[in-house]
Amino acid sequence: MLGMNSHALGVRHDLILGEGNSFMRDVQRGIDDYLSATDDRRKVPVVNLQCDVDHPTQAMADLLWLRERFPGGLAGKKIAVSWAYSPSYAKPLSVPQGEITLLTRFGAHVTLAHPKGYRLMDVCLDHARKNAEASGGSFKVTESMDESFEDAHVVYPKSWGPYDLMLERVAANKARDAAKMKDIEQRALARNAQFKDWICDERRMAMTAASSALYLHCLPADIGAEVTKGVMERAVVDVAREANKKLYVVMALLAVAKVENLADRLA
Repeated sequence: MLGMNSHALGVRHDLILGEGNSFMRDVQRGIDDYLSATDDRRKVPVVNLQCDVDHPTQAMADLLWLRERFPGGLAGKKIAVSWAYSPSYAKPLSVPQGEITLLTRFGAHVTLAHPKGYRLMDVCLDHARKNAEASGGSFKVTESMDESFEDAHVVYPKSWGPYDLMLERVAANKARDAAKMKDIEQRALARNAQFKDWICDERRMAMTAASSALYLHCLPADIGAEVTKGVMERAVVDVAREANKKLYVVMALLAVAKVENLADRLA
């Protein structure tokens, strides 16, 4: 009922693999079927505000910011998408997945770095490889944060949960086992704590291209864990401007979804 009486609906459902993206598509089908059955000509789009597979508004906001900072394009630029330590909670996989599947479409050399056991979904890795090949860029995976930062023009150090425990969470959630969910979360944080040295610090930033790579983050960053206070202080204006782009991405998505042939009408 909420969707059927809304102008638009934003949904975030990101922690359970195999559920979030599917749920959003089911919601959109339900709304569309109702409007069609009642001969209602309204369009009520569902905006994916982050699911288990992707975080499209974030990735597109990042792309807008990168195009502003690199007006000549991303072709040939090295972009590091790296896991980083976090003590707060086992974060979704969707941000790194969204970044590697989008940024590989523009000829960039994208390196994904993470400790053993923190892999991403196969479908996203496959898309990243295919996109890189089609665009003339490259995509590689490494277990070294230093390797990903070396000569990088852009760095995106971001925590996410261990893949095997994210899969365990699927079954526990389905069984509505709150105790099991809590246990999985604690084990995920304990696993994270084995890799406290995976931090975006001054030493690693000095390894980047001209020691001045653009720092990206979806925010909020765990300062002192994912990134040092000093690095964040130097990047604070950049990440604020990066975050600001999301407003325009969501506005554009809503406009395109609600106004037929919008591009032609604007032209």
